[in-house]
Amino acid sequence: MGVCSDQWIRRMATEKGMIEPFVDGQIKKSETGERVISYGLSSYGYDLRVSNEFKVFTNVFGSVVDPKSFDDRSFVDMETDVCVVPPNSFALARSVEYFRIPREVLTICVGKSTYARCGIIVNVTPFEPEWEGHVTLEISNTTPLPARIYANEGLAQVVFFQASEVCETSYADRAGKYMGQRGITIPRM
Repeated sequence: MGVCSDQWIRRMATEKGMIEPFVDGQIKKSETGERVISYGLSSYGYDLRVSNEFKVFTNVFGSVVDPKSFDDRSFVDMETDVCVVPPNSFALARSVEYFRIPREVLTICVGKSTYARCGIIVNVTPFEPEWEGHVTLEISNTTPLPARIYANEGLAQVVFFQASEVCETSYADRAGKYMGQRGITIPRM
């Protein structure tokens, strides 16, 4: 298994629709010249953007977080260009990009250092072979202060690994429960 280069990612994105929309290169400024948290193609990965859709955890209803019986009243839904995640709290979001992972590829997604250095941790499970969809992003604010997340800017980097052999059973083969997800997807059983 080896890490995929920018040339491979570019080819798969443009020829196979692996990433849509695809940004060929690192964007560091907006169209108006303002600095942004970078996104787009990098040397050995792709920096995805967070959309303007967020689900921020709340304890208004005294719910218990239970992955087997998730109460969606645990969230406040919002569409915003800047999402404020409360201290020691958590939000879900989704990627702007829609991914289609080839059968011989596995990805790892990690938070960008700009956010990590502010105490904001991004957790995303691997994108398995033949999984496709918007990425549901888990954003934890580990600080005692409110934290800002900027929509349509970089949040996490996806690193692609190509296997020397094609897997026997892909995510699509086993009809994974998060296949083809659009928008922010809460836990499913």
